[in-house]
Amino acid sequence: MILSPSDIALPRGVSDLLPEAAAKIGSIEIGLLRVFELWGFRRIITPRLEYEDVLATGMGEELKGKTYRFDDRQSGRLLAIPPDITPQIARIAATRMSSLPLPHRISYSDRVLRQTEIQAGRSREIFQTGVELIGLDSPEADAEMIVMAIEAMKVLGLDNFTIDLGQVEFCQGVFQASGLSDEPLRQMREAVSRKDSSAVASLLKEHTVSPESARELSALPRLFGGRDVLDIAQGVVTNSRSQAALDNLRQVLEILDIHGVADLLSIDLGETRGLDYHSGITFEGFVTGFGEPVCSGGRYDNLTARYGFAAPATGFTFNLLNLLQTIERRPELHVSAATDFLLFNTHSDRRNVLLIARQLRSLGYTTARDIIRRDYEQSLEYAKKMNIRCMLVVGDDKEPCRAIRSIDGCVIPIENSMLSGPGLMNYIEESQGEN
Repeated sequence: MILSPSDIALPRGVSDLLPEAAAKIGSIEIGLLRVFELWGFRRIITPRLEYEDVLATGMGEELKGKTYRFDDRQSGRLLAIPPDITPQIARIAATRMSSLPLPHRISYSDRVLRQTEIQAGRSREIFQTGVELIGLDSPEADAEMIVMAIEAMKVLGLDNFTIDLGQVEFCQGVFQASGLSDEPLRQMREAVSRKDSSAVASLLKEHTVSPESARELSALPRLFGGRDVLDIAQGVVTNSRSQAALDNLRQVLEILDIHGVADLLSIDLGETRGLDYHSGITFEGFVTGFGEPVCSGGRYDNLTARYGFAAPATGFTFNLLNLLQTIERRPELHVSAATDFLLFNTHSDRRNVLLIARQLRSLGYTTARDIIRRDYEQSLEYAKKMNIRCMLVVGDDKEPCRAIRSIDGCVIPIENSMLSGPGLMNYIEESQGEN
């Protein structure tokens, strides 16, 4: 039976990543994990399946609604594919790592799966690479997360980005002081998240709150911008919860000033993302020209306690597919792991070419041998299409090798003795420059 193209199509919201995209994803992942390692974070690998009730313990209602569930024939319990890795880290920290001294500096990189609206055109698969810092309740820990995210984006070559800072306790204080609850509170949160001042005003006409609360709620959609927003907010809010949140944010900003990243920051005190999950500082990283955040994170002090181990925590994660899209729009940023050499053998005896291939790999050069018997031009065209930097034409012991740049066809003669020492690619690049 031969399947038709429609029969072998993928479900909407998932996709194949071919070698070029996969290489870029891998290169991005390596760069991020290296930054995390330099900051003292150690990687763990979480399972792809969990019992649904255990996983749900660490999730808010929004994530619960995006979780894929199915029956486990062996246990009879409901299984789930994690829609986010942070609840898994919280479970592991609370159980498997509870006897270890705090803080835990944990990094991870894996895929999660989320139910999503088909018409939204969003991917159901999310490639997450991030960190969790468990056991520290201090402004410096929050600042460390933000600085790490900034450093990681710079390592990837990005320079046109901003970090939007929020403080969910500020919003929670305003909402709590208003006395609103249930549907009116849900509508108010939604209006604030949309920065819809007119909708907030309409809701205030429908529902009675104190004059102080009305002033605070009316201000929320407009409290975003530079650091002067903090002074404006200080003059508006009167509830102690929001005032404490402002003090916390100022402390974090003072530490970020020491790191010299103030020009990359913006502030949004009306940010309502993660109100049922986060408990303090939140942030998102945006690249100019791309509407979705490439990273997001914040403090979540109450999560590990759901698994029986109360500990303050903060963290963030990068969305690698979003990062890939932003980098692909910048052709000057090279994150692709191109192959160094394709070996083209001019003789029927393969002994010499196999020896050279082994030597090149031992020196750290990525090397593929063109095993298919075809002519020179066909092999060179293959190298161009497959993003191979050079085709190395190999003769016998008496004939020198020749490297052909697959980009422009420039031919560089190579002594066989050069194949036993490092620096071959540098020699080829320098020779190309002379030509």
